[in-house]
Amino acid sequence: MTGAELDALRDGLWQAVVSGDEGTALALVRQARTSGADPETLLVDVVAGTQRRIGAAWAEGRLTVAREHAATAINDRVVTLLTTPDEGARPAPRRGRVVVACVEGEWHALPARLVTEVLRLRGWRVDFLGARTPTRHLVNHLHRCTADAVLLSSSLPTRLPAAHAAVTACQAVGTPVLTGGAAFGPDGRYARLLGADGWAPGAQEAADILAAGLERPGNAAVRHPVDDLPHLADQEYTLVTRARPRLVKQTFADLSDRLPAVRGYDDEQRERIAEELAHTVDFLAAALYVDDTDLFTDFLTWTADVLTARGVPGHSLLPALASLGEQLHDCPRARRLLDEGALALGGPRAR
Repeated sequence: MTGAELDALRDGLWQAVVSGDEGTALALVRQARTSGADPETLLVDVVAGTQRRIGAAWAEGRLTVAREHAATAINDRVVTLLTTPDEGARPAPRRGRVVVACVEGEWHALPARLVTEVLRLRGWRVDFLGARTPTRHLVNHLHRCTADAVLLSSSLPTRLPAAHAAVTACQAVGTPVLTGGAAFGPDGRYARLLGADGWAPGAQEAADILAAGLERPGNAAVRHPVDDLPHLADQEYTLVTRARPRLVKQTFADLSDRLPAVRGYDDEQRERIAEELAHTVDFLAAALYVDDTDLFTDFLTWTADVLTARGVPGHSLLPALASLGEQLHDCPRARRLLDEGALALGGPRAR
């Protein structure tokens, strides 16, 4: 396909998925496939690009959660159409075997599925284990097959502790781990920090890395998190994780005092505030786990933009940070993260 034809297909698919028109979306891709368009190009340049556009539109308040889910579901069915071969058309795998899975707790499965299909197109035999794969099930699968590598996908940094456990468990049975997804940072910094054998920014890069080969680790005892991340010895991550329900409850109560308007919110608005507070504590814990200020401040500034797009001032997060700082007065690393978060939002330090 020419560049102009790809642009037209992208725009057409975008209009179809956001309007909920599954028939048109499938017809557009079916026509492109019939005309001889390269399936890998369609997956990477069209489908993945459309999914990024869906996410951006939701963040900007141009798509509701329900519409975003519906658009993603249509996009997923487009992938099925693109990757369903004609009877007997798919050649036998000519490379090795890999396992693709989402980190435990990670429900964004489309990126992992796109990687799966690109690898299959390039001749790999792929065991796709899907979303929210428990680490113990992943390791059990590795005991039952001979895999050249595991590809771990995660979009949410809050899943990094689970990713760390999966990386070390897979390596302990002698299987190298290649990671991908937004959770590992734009340059893969968290993948390296957690001891992964590699990181890829996209499906095609992952396929290239696998083709070059990953060194298989020797069998070893599972590493403990503190072995890779000595700062965890201060127990702040554990404290915040275990105190999560209490922290969210107390912060919500403090907001009612510091922001009187909250008292007049209806049940749905109050539920949304509680969800945002829970996300804030989760990202604080993740930042403590990897000891990275940017992880927390990037979340806060992104959340502020999302709130602003929905008519809620982004600085309304500041009282929540202040409350958390008071509750975590004995946790210097957490206090530092909260201070930096408040400064990133244009407010005073949380303390």
